[in-house]
Amino acid sequence: MTKKIAVINGHPNSEAFNVAIAQSYIEAARASGAEVRVITVADLDFNPNLQYGYRKRMELEPDLLNAWETICWAEHLVWIHPVWWGGLPAITKGFIDRLFLPGMAFRYRDNSVWWDKLLKGKSARIITTLDQPGWAYRLLFGRPSVNQLKRAVLQFCGVTPVGITYLSVIRNSDEKSRQKLLDKAKRLGAGLK
Repeated sequence: MTKKIAVINGHPNSEAFNVAIAQSYIEAARASGAEVRVITVADLDFNPNLQYGYRKRMELEPDLLNAWETICWAEHLVWIHPVWWGGLPAITKGFIDRLFLPGMAFRYRDNSVWWDKLLKGKSARIITTLDQPGWAYRLLFGRPSVNQLKRAVLQFCGVTPVGITYLSVIRNSDEKSRQKLLDKAKRLGAGLK
């Protein structure tokens, strides 16, 4: 059976190194027999501001509806994004705010602090680029973007397991070191991880 993978590129710049990382993963996954669909958050036309919170529903733009259909279709979600100020890029956070909604990704239970996880049966991989070693991000800062995406979004909605891959150090990297990072992304894609 063919594995269905959605690759979500959360970098707002279509010329960033994250694009090459995503492409390396995608090519290797397809070569290994996976069916891959791509969501490039920067290319979507949507308002990233959840301006009413959960008090009033905003209509989803066509690009968000298509992205949600891809997320529902996929068995495995691969999130690729840089870490800026310890967190996700604003456009990626807005994408999550607008799309991972009550009734879609999770459902609050009446008169309870508990919720239903509506994305059960899916797994994920977070591939994040850093300007510091991954160990430093974990030890010095507590890996806030990973905690947010892995625990507070994906696992909250039922996605498990969620693997983490740090690709670093990007700043001041040369062509040889970047090739090693691309090779790592290819290995993940080839292993459908």
